[in-house]
Amino acid sequence: MDSHNPQNDVWLRSDGDAVTIALHVVPRASSTAVVGIHGNALKLRLQAPPVDGKANKCLTTFLANLLDCPARNITLVGGAGSREKTVRISGVDAAIIKQALAPARP
Repeated sequence: MDSHNPQNDVWLRSDGDAVTIALHVVPRASSTAVVGIHGNALKLRLQAPPVDGKANKCLTTFLANLLDCPARNITLVGGAGSREKTVRISGVDAAIIKQALAPARP
C-alpha cells in the first residue's frame, strides 16, 4: 500500500478540532490490531467479544493507548451495535492518527 495514495486515507476526516475515522471492526479475534483497509474504512481486529459493550470498550482503550491520549477524547459516534463504526477523536492531530493507525505492510 502506498501511504501517499489518497484512497488510503478515505477512512480519516479532519473535522474542526477533532478527527473522525471510519472503522470496520472484527470482534473475538485472537489479538487486537490494525489489519488494513476494508472498503472506505480502516479494519481492526478486537480480542473482546461483541457482548455488553466489551468490544466498544476494547476499541476505545486500544485507540487511547495507541494514540497516547485519554480515553475521554475518543467518542463512538456511530455503530455501537455494528461492525461498521464511526469514532471521533479530539486533541490529536490527524497526521499523528494516520501514522499511528497505519496498517502494517506485508
